[in-house]
Amino acid sequence: MAFITVFLVLFCLVCAWLSNSRIRKSGKLPPGPYSFPIIGNILQLGQYPHQSLAKLSKTYGPLMSLHLGSIYTVVVSSPEAAKEILQKHDLAFSSRIITAAGQAHDHHKISMVFLPVGSQWSKLRKICREQLFSTHRLVASQGLRQDKLRKLRDHVQECCVSGRVVNIGEVSFITTVNLMSVTLFSVDFTDFGSDTTQEWKETIEALIDIVGCPNSADFFPVLKRFDPQGIKKEADFYFGKFLSMFEDIINQRLESRRTSLPHHHSPKKNDLLQVLLDISEGSDYELSSNDIKHLLLDLFVAGTDTSASTVELTMTELLLNPEKMSKAKDELKNVIGDNNQIEEADISRLPYLQAVIKEILRYQPVGPLLVPHKSEHDVEINGYTIPKNTQVLINVWAMGRDANLWLNPNSFEPERFLDNKVDFKGRDFELIPFGSGRRMCPGLPLANRMLHMMVASLIHNFDWKLEPETKTKDGNTTVKFGTAHNKAVPLKALPTML
Repeated sequence: MAFITVFLVLFCLVCAWLSNSRIRKSGKLPPGPYSFPIIGNILQLGQYPHQSLAKLSKTYGPLMSLHLGSIYTVVVSSPEAAKEILQKHDLAFSSRIITAAGQAHDHHKISMVFLPVGSQWSKLRKICREQLFSTHRLVASQGLRQDKLRKLRDHVQECCVSGRVVNIGEVSFITTVNLMSVTLFSVDFTDFGSDTTQEWKETIEALIDIVGCPNSADFFPVLKRFDPQGIKKEADFYFGKFLSMFEDIINQRLESRRTSLPHHHSPKKNDLLQVLLDISEGSDYELSSNDIKHLLLDLFVAGTDTSASTVELTMTELLLNPEKMSKAKDELKNVIGDNNQIEEADISRLPYLQAVIKEILRYQPVGPLLVPHKSEHDVEINGYTIPKNTQVLINVWAMGRDANLWLNPNSFEPERFLDNKVDFKGRDFELIPFGSGRRMCPGLPLANRMLHMMVASLIHNFDWKLEPETKTKDGNTTVKFGTAHNKAVPLKALPTML
């Protein structure tokens, strides 16, 4: 066993040395901190890599070199550099680094997240853009989401009557899971007070943690076959769990479609699975059941955890800043009226609520380093060479906290967006929490609606008070780093009726 360990260490050293030698011959590389033998700069990432990298970028600049084991990495920390990467040289940086976890169940060969830009990837993006997340499709399915928001308000009202504290992270998660499941499948996956909620939360968070967990097999690809941390094994388990569930749902729907036609006239489902099955049976696209299964996995997991985390972080800041909460509530009262249910069409009439969402996406982006990009060939950026197969990290957290871009960047101030046309739709590179260019998050139109509607539902017609023991700012704003940010301490507050 000792011999194998020594052999692997020596082999990793040789691989890292060969990799670094090739990189050094590529041209003038961006500056960066000293790289240690074998491990490179791994130890400098720390517990919160986005913060550590932001600090390093102040010394080494907006294009910074790192060696993470044998993986050469460039970190982008300014809007100008991000625009070069994601717009001017978009195609050159359109590929992904394939992690060991991403290879579970061959997900990387089917997933829109990992597929290289090509015909299959373009087909899936076009389906998302024109069929799943078009304005027409989202308007058609908004009734499904309104019912989930009504259940959220009813639950909060019950807590008001009984004097119960609300775990805002938990109710946000339940609502988001059901908003996604009803939009995709016309069914609720859980409910308030259900025993399944914790299982759902643990499963989704476990999958996301596994995907975002630092993995020695990614830093040293030669170790992938050994899976020393067991990450690939865990990813196989959790990916398999979701894929099996979605396969059952697809098969049930196919059976229902088969038995209901042509003799029955049951109402047609108005969800995204129905759209995908219609597409798969048409002649415009070749879309297999396996394609649908993996696409649903991408959409459901990514949409659930990030949206729930963003809502909890938003409510945290509003509760810690009562004057901001009052402004948002006053706007809802003036525009929507007392006791009226907000509609998705009302979002455009609520500029302060929009500013609140923009500000939380600047201040606490749930994906602080986005999904890593990879260079397809050598590219020159600002006089530096970024070699082929370089991993590129876009530090959107650093750009959101840059004092050269934002006044008082470490303060939660939605007012900065009231007379500011900067938006998060991918055109303003100082605020790109959903990415930009051809790899931008395809679910943004749905996420945009869900975030505004959930926050509005929680604050319209309700007052909130933090639990006395959770009133400290540090305890309420600390987040855990991962593929998606989550609060380290759950947000709990007592609601009262207005």
